[in-house]
Amino acid sequence: MRLLPFLSCLVFLCSSPLVSAIRLIESNSLNPCQDNSSFTASLFNVVFTPDNRSIAIDIVGVSSISGHVVAELEVIAYGYTAITKTLNPCEMNLEGLCPMNTGQINIKTNILDIPQSVIDAIPGIAFQVPDLDGEVRVYINSTTTGESIACVQADLSNGKTVYQKGVGWATAVIAGLGLAASAITSGLGHSNTAAHVAANALSLFSFMQAQAMIGLTSIHLPPIVQSWTQNFQWSMGIIHVGFMQTICTWYQRSTGGTPSVILTKLATTSVSVQKRSLEYVQDLAVRAGNHIMKRANSDSGNTKAIVVRGINRVGFRADIEETNIFMTGLIFFIVFVGFVMLFVALFKGICELLVKSGKMKSDKFQDFRNGWKIVLRGILFRLTLIGYPQMCVLCLWEFTKRDSAAEVLLAVIMFVSMTGALGWAALKVIRLAKRSVSMHKNPAYILYSDPTCLNKWGFLYVQYRATAYYFVVPVLVYILVKSMFIGLSQAAPTVQAVALVIIEALVLIGVCVLRPWMDKKTNVYNISIAAVNFLNVIFLLVFSDVFDQPGIVTGVMGVVFFIYNAVFALTLLILVLIASIYAVVSKDPDTRYQPMRDDRGSFIKSQTQLTTELDALGATARGELKPGQYKSGFDDDDTSFSSGNGASIGRQNDDSIAVPQHAARQSPHSPVDPSVPLFPSNGSSNSSSQSRGPPPSYNNGYSTTEYVGRTPSPAPGSRGGATLANPQAFRAQHNASPWQRGAGYEH
Repeated sequence: MRLLPFLSCLVFLCSSPLVSAIRLIESNSLNPCQDNSSFTASLFNVVFTPDNRSIAIDIVGVSSISGHVVAELEVIAYGYTAITKTLNPCEMNLEGLCPMNTGQINIKTNILDIPQSVIDAIPGIAFQVPDLDGEVRVYINSTTTGESIACVQADLSNGKTVYQKGVGWATAVIAGLGLAASAITSGLGHSNTAAHVAANALSLFSFMQAQAMIGLTSIHLPPIVQSWTQNFQWSMGIIHVGFMQTICTWYQRSTGGTPSVILTKLATTSVSVQKRSLEYVQDLAVRAGNHIMKRANSDSGNTKAIVVRGINRVGFRADIEETNIFMTGLIFFIVFVGFVMLFVALFKGICELLVKSGKMKSDKFQDFRNGWKIVLRGILFRLTLIGYPQMCVLCLWEFTKRDSAAEVLLAVIMFVSMTGALGWAALKVIRLAKRSVSMHKNPAYILYSDPTCLNKWGFLYVQYRATAYYFVVPVLVYILVKSMFIGLSQAAPTVQAVALVIIEALVLIGVCVLRPWMDKKTNVYNISIAAVNFLNVIFLLVFSDVFDQPGIVTGVMGVVFFIYNAVFALTLLILVLIASIYAVVSKDPDTRYQPMRDDRGSFIKSQTQLTTELDALGATARGELKPGQYKSGFDDDDTSFSSGNGASIGRQNDDSIAVPQHAARQSPHSPVDPSVPLFPSNGSSNSSSQSRGPPPSYNNGYSTTEYVGRTPSPAPGSRGGATLANPQAFRAQHNASPWQRGAGYEH
């Protein structure tokens, strides 16, 4: 027990600004703890305030006990039995309990002048640590036979909790700032910074969803773990809004469902948040309730206590009826997507107005303004990926609940459509990358040089290195399998715990071996998240009682779970916040990040000033035009070479396009002219003297005529200019081809 005061001090320091200073211990539910218990309560409210030495009691129950009884009281904190005391109702002058009579029992009284010795016997930890893991267990024994004829237990709370709405708002705002900062910096042309900030923000969001999923499991969780994970349920769309609950209830009724009314009957119904094994508590509650109802002939609607667990527990703590949880998550996801789409459209309009009025330079957000429709589609796909864990869990869970036929249909549509869209997008990326490898020996070429491909599908691969473009497939499989065990296995908590341990272990091993993210820092960032997620499910396995450990072990581990997750989450939030602020306020945020080894920057966009031969030739190969000559071809995939037609490749036979004779030859399979030194080529070195046509466009579907009028690159050795002097000497300085260097082929 000496360890508990130390842990309590740490937790108190972390949560002291958020908790109440009033000392109290209260309980709002009473559950049977013995088979064939002869007493149950439909309402149970007990509040003990040590400062005024009083206990307020409000109990409505049904008893099949008659005669004089004595009670054995046990106060248990974190699995440790702190107080054991024998109570005689007749000596305490408790009306209705001396003697006890069969039938309805109504007790509403205040007990004053509690002995100071009793108060001093209560450990100080009971009033200091938020989310007290304590309970009171009472055995009712007959005075004539001495046998135990009933057993009830009540969960205790001290009114202090780590579940604070401010924590949820803070995490949501910082995650949103990270995504917004990445979008702004991307629009300003800082692609390297945008990729890093977006990757970290998305990883932070996924960590929050993983924390929320811990709370959605039906495993017995210590109160402090329940409260901590409740802070992140907003990431799963479980947010209470009054009018929305009215809409959800109306929709369910209008489609043939029967809404639950647990929250509207709290004044007369005892609701217990699960803290013991589900099968044990529910079985006892049902059997005890039936037993008492039969013997007392009372109203069955007021005798059975309700036990909530898993997803129902999360909804109850969020003040959401269990039949409204799915619709709440669905509506929030749709509304969120709608608001983002509207904001992007408004931003496009505002930018155009500012440019026309001369209040903003015409080159600001130029890529976004010219291709905003494709960008909008890419954002929609990204939002689908962000919301996939949320909808996957809730849709699968709805299949088991079946709140109404219409809601089941909505769950099927959302699950199938989101899974299909993300799966098709992932396969599209793999096809494009394989085509790029076959044409250019580098997957980064098509994935990053084609703006249509990058803006539409980049959300799936920009956070990974070029050779790990495929890693989005394991990520989607991981989300799907994990969601299946959480949404479909609510009745089997042990299965959930074991499955999650296996899943997170495989993920941790995979990311440690493959290290798929774009650079070392991002790999460390995400591998750390995977390690914490694995440690969390190990704790979850212990909480499931498969090891039959003492109660104090579970209690202490619950506090430790909160401490290390709070510290880790705070670290991630600070890192994302700093990166977001730096990306927005810095004039050149790319200097903070080293160029990525897959050379994606040279494919995405050339520098304003072409200072090297490689920059000039890269711009020529991509078909970039001078400012003012930009033409959008984003509206249709057919205008992008990523769709397979190669944009201007194969358009020589189009009679409507005037093509010079020297350009009307068979197009090469790659837009890179093999006659130019520094590029991979199977041709001889003296082929550079041959005259060839301009390279085909792999950018936005420009016509061949547009390329004929382009100004030749000013760099030496470019087309239309002087031949590069001494190409062998330059090659000696760059042993690897620039299209392969840094893409993962050299190691």
